[in-house]
Amino acid sequence: MSEIEREDVGACPSCEAIDRRVFVERASILAASALLSLGVPRRVLAMMRPIPVDAIARRGSTVSYPVPAADGAQIDKSNGVIITRWQGVVIAFNLACPHQRAPLRWNGQDAQFECPKHHSHYLPDGTYVSGRATRSMDRLAITKTASGVEVNLDQMFKEPDNPATWKAAEVTV
Repeated sequence: MSEIEREDVGACPSCEAIDRRVFVERASILAASALLSLGVPRRVLAMMRPIPVDAIARRGSTVSYPVPAADGAQIDKSNGVIITRWQGVVIAFNLACPHQRAPLRWNGQDAQFECPKHHSHYLPDGTYVSGRATRSMDRLAITKTASGVEVNLDQMFKEPDNPATWKAAEVTV
């Protein structure tokens, strides 16, 4: 590499650097949107890996997210939240398995969540299917806004405590 080429690398003071995680997140959303617009079925998009996401805003215990562009899961590790869009509904879940609090994973091939510790399985709406867990995934309070969805991290609903409230913790898109 010549001296001039070395000087040009990173020498754009007006260019804003973007962190790798943000780039991957934005590229994933753009790719999913492009595939959806090209007619790729939502079930195929749901098999994609979960998209890492960060909250776009935070006020106290309330975090805001854009509405996911397609069916599938988005995971915000820093806030311990899973945002899932599935068949016209957006639901926010606690990232931890209700059995022993291990972080849940999205299995796109089966369109289910899975606990890697004891292999409990959950449907995209958080309903318990099988494994060592004894109940469905914990949902967080969610509301639709003009710019996306807001999730209240202090309001968690456990299905056996109040099934009607647990089921109502979703928004239609």
